[in-house]
Amino acid sequence: MAQLYFKYGAMGSSKTANALMARFNYEERGQKVLLVKPQLDTRNGDHTVYSRIGLTYPCVYFHEMRSMEDSELQKNDCIIVDEAQFLTKDEVMYLVHLVDDCGIPVICYGLRADFKGELFPGSYELLVMADKIEEVKTVCWCGKKATFNARFDENGKVLKEGAQVVLGANDKYIGLCRHHWMTGDLGPDFQPKK
Repeated sequence: MAQLYFKYGAMGSSKTANALMARFNYEERGQKVLLVKPQLDTRNGDHTVYSRIGLTYPCVYFHEMRSMEDSELQKNDCIIVDEAQFLTKDEVMYLVHLVDDCGIPVICYGLRADFKGELFPGSYELLVMADKIEEVKTVCWCGKKATFNARFDENGKVLKEGAQVVLGANDKYIGLCRHHWMTGDLGPDFQPKK
């Protein structure tokens, strides 16, 4: 029975690497996988899913997947969605359709909350609609579990205001435990990347 999975984690928790490994595992067993992401994320090239550890793989954009017929999508044994926090409610409901009506397992990877500690719209909908929810864990500089995403400026100051979506990686964001996120403490060894 197909299910909708939401695997979330803080920045640096290897969500994308996990998505690419899941794709590899399916394909290694002769199964077909469709790798998808919202077009908003073009940081590392067009139609490419990229992990900071160097793994990359071609993908289709979410709107391109939506233009495909259900019968074409049903040729896939699984659909994997990266950067799922950027999905809309309508797009999450489309994934529910693929799972419930088309019988296709869908695995979504993304952030739960933004740098202000507020849920992304796509994450909210996935937390409501997913059959299975799993945290992809990482650690803060202090050794505690990192559950918050801190956005920082070029001087290493933690920001708590601004647009919800500013694309970036280690140059703008770091995963922190709740205490260090609240206090804005990036750690004694933190050096902003220029």
